[in-house]
Amino acid sequence: MKKIVYLFLIVILSSCNQEPKNTKISGPVFGTAYNIQYYTTDNLNYKTQFDSLFAVINESMSTYISDSKISRINKGEIIEVDEHFTRVFNNAKKIYRATEGAFDPTIGAVVNAWDFGPEGKIINIDSTTIDSLMKSVGYNRVGLKNNKLIKNSNSFIDFNAIAKGYGVDVIGEFLESKNVTDYLVEIGGEIRVRGINLDKKLPWRVGVDDPNFNEEQTYSKIIALEDEAMATSGTYRKFKIDENGNRYAHIIDTKTGYPSKTNILSVSVLAEDCMTADAYATAFQAMGIDKVKTFTERHPELKVFIIFENDENEFETLALNNFPE
Repeated sequence: MKKIVYLFLIVILSSCNQEPKNTKISGPVFGTAYNIQYYTTDNLNYKTQFDSLFAVINESMSTYISDSKISRINKGEIIEVDEHFTRVFNNAKKIYRATEGAFDPTIGAVVNAWDFGPEGKIINIDSTTIDSLMKSVGYNRVGLKNNKLIKNSNSFIDFNAIAKGYGVDVIGEFLESKNVTDYLVEIGGEIRVRGINLDKKLPWRVGVDDPNFNEEQTYSKIIALEDEAMATSGTYRKFKIDENGNRYAHIIDTKTGYPSKTNILSVSVLAEDCMTADAYATAFQAMGIDKVKTFTERHPELKVFIIFENDENEFETLALNNFPE
């Protein structure tokens, strides 16, 4: 009996003395790539679970999958949505209302109508088409009832500006359900961290991309994150140029249906969760600097870093609500 007790104590003591190990997993998802780091004492690999969660999110909200729930809804089918769709729908509605429509997932059909021509030049699009499509834009016109989406037959729902951040949150929540307290989840530049980098005994450090039009990746700053999420929306990779040399963002103005003419090159947002940061980063691109300043005064929970081009075509930066140095 004593031997069994001693053996039991040895097992407990040895498990308590185990140092957490850093597991790193990466792969393709959502048309981009993911990178995940987390610390566990048992060194468990959750790649299979991650890929399963990604598949479920894609089947729910990917407009690139013809038989996903959102694609079937956009085709006019009335189907029951899942919990992932419901969470994103409800959070998108809150942000739509908070931004007075600057963030609007029903702008999807108009986004699709603006096709990028050769060499990024603006193609003369039929204004009648845009006017017609804009009649079905308005997130206030859609709702959930008994887990089914009620919408105008012509409305097109697109969660691409929030779903990637949501995917980051889902992975983070899964890790937390496994009692993982120190992790970093990144999907295509959208990031969520909890705890610290145990190898370095420091907060997680992440980079804010420079707006490089040649697609080279450099960082304008490196910041420390702890128990928060960051998302960045940039116009420097997707834009159009008119005959006068004006650059138009791929972000569509939800009031006009036309690409936003903007001097903002990128917006990075820190929030408690990545879904919120992702949506606000997109909304702030469309709102413009003055409106973002006013908005963030009322929302101290959002930290914002803007890189923009001044009248002399020089890069400037603006940090709001104590965005970290």
